Amino acid sequence: MKYFFTVILCLVSMAFYAQEQQYTNNFELNYFKGNIALHNNDILGLIQGHPEGFIFSWNKRTFGFQDWEQRYNYPDYGVSFAYQNLKNDVLGTSYSVYAHYNFYFIKRHLMLRVGQGLAYNTNPYDKNENPKNIAFGTHILSSTYLMLNYRKERLFDRFGIQAGLSLLHYSNANVRAPNTSVNTIAFNLGVTYNLEEEDPEYQHSLTKEKFTEPIKFNVVLRGGINESDVIDSGQFPFFVVSGYADKRLSHKSAIQLGADLFFAKFLEELIYYQSVAFPEEGVSGDEDWKRVGLFAGHELFINKTSILTQVGYYVYYPYDFEGRTYFRVGLKRYFGKKVFGALTLKSHGAKAEAVEFGIGVRL
Repeated sequence: MKYFFTVILCLVSMAFYAQEQQYTNNFELNYFKGNIALHNNDILGLIQGHPEGFIFSWNKRTFGFQDWEQRYNYPDYGVSFAYQNLKNDVLGTSYSVYAHYNFYFIKRHLMLRVGQGLAYNTNPYDKNENPKNIAFGTHILSSTYLMLNYRKERLFDRFGIQAGLSLLHYSNANVRAPNTSVNTIAFNLGVTYNLEEEDPEYQHSLTKEKFTEPIKFNVVLRGGINESDVIDSGQFPFFVVSGYADKRLSHKSAIQLGADLFFAKFLEELIYYQSVAFPEEGVSGDEDWKRVGLFAGHELFINKTSILTQVGYYVYYPYDFEGRTYFRVGLKRYFGKKVFGALTLKSHGAKAEAVEFGIGVRL
């Protein structure tokens, strides 16, 4: 009997080891230094010196034991922590945390990273203490970062090096005014360290079968809070009801066509404010604050997560706010085959209107 348990224990250990060997892990530390991009003339007075900081990351490396890993050329996924000194006492310092993916090209020497997360800024706008910081209206910000690196793994035993360019973006997406945001373009130099001595072999079992699905219908409810560009005009809830049809074209891709119904209470307050404060602009105060838009979109599937991009046009537009064309980008996470959650940013060009939290069903 003891030999039986010994064999079972060995088999379990081997299975666990084999499962663990489907992935490896590494850490990396990057130092960066660069410039704040002048995307808005209003922040010209805030650009001083050369912002610098570091990004510390953990990566889980894939080797194709799941089909989606092979379709995307064996990407990494992980988490990052970033520290940035914006070299201006008005702007303060930012600390941020991200979830990210790494995608590889040119024999895995070129790495593109896409990260999305939250940042904490130490010195946001305050009308009494810090009125000059028109970039950040809140401590908590949405943050996106991109990194394009030349990368060499295991150059010295478990150590490797990388170098390239990074873009770090901070914005609160009009949760509270002001919100002109900041974009930093920087050069980065870093070192990587692999936790395992060796990597498993890359798998090449993927077949080239064609994959499609019939047209599916989706219903999504989105909401959140935001504020107009008028400082201290107040935060108000908004709701969006969306319905659209999608057509899955492949394992990676689907196209969409649908409609949005927007209920944005901040517009009601903005209409009233403009009718009273600027009567010469011809706003009566009775304009409807609801809007209806038609949109087309694309969805890129990466395992259970997908990247959403949509462009829309208001067909019902009683009040002129930032133009008739709008954009939506963000992430979706599927829970089974029908239910999904979504985190998206709605904007008019480079001007953000709202961060939308949504839940939907694919029928």
